[in-house]
Amino acid sequence: MKRRPSPVAAALAATAALLLTACGSGDDSSKSNDKIAGADTGDTATSASPSTGASGPADRPKITFPKGVENKFENWRTGDPTEDTVLSDVAQTVSAVDDAILRGDTNSATLAYYRQGKALVSAQKWVKAWLDEDLTWTGVTRYFDPNVKVADSDTAAVVYCADESKAYNKDRKTEKVDKSPPDESPYVTYSTQLKKNSKGVWQTTEVLSKRGDKTCTS
Repeated sequence: MKRRPSPVAAALAATAALLLTACGSGDDSSKSNDKIAGADTGDTATSASPSTGASGPADRPKITFPKGVENKFENWRTGDPTEDTVLSDVAQTVSAVDDAILRGDTNSATLAYYRQGKALVSAQKWVKAWLDEDLTWTGVTRYFDPNVKVADSDTAAVVYCADESKAYNKDRKTEKVDKSPPDESPYVTYSTQLKKNSKGVWQTTEVLSKRGDKTCTS
């Protein structure tokens, strides 16, 4: 299971509940950086850059993962064009963070393309934490059960789940993969806030996560 580098784990978990409330996730849907289990039906995107409804600029950065690394976005469409565009950009920002970790780039232009404000700062710190411990990851991370709320023409919030049970830490130097039994839940609840910029990109401005939250494990 993919584990958080130790310096940032406590801080992220401590504040997760605040954004969950703000995003209005108190319905029955299940579900920075963690993973969760759910239904396997519906649309599934398996590439690093899913085409779940992307619109806006044609010059979006292309994200390509190395062999053996995959993000799967399950049930990532609602049928509403605006909501699907929001979800597409959420998927892109998730993959942008992983891309920065995999390439070891704390100043990733792709990361800054999809994140701004607090979310960009926290992502850069997150990537640095992986680098400080000489870690990357491999395997499959599953994202599912998204709950999207569009407040107005340029503001939205999304809560979703992740399942890290098939994603593993990998030593950058030795390339040894750590598949030892985890001592914590592989399921993570993410709560995000987004603003649409002048180019039409739904940029993530705030992200909070909570591992083992009942939203994604029940």
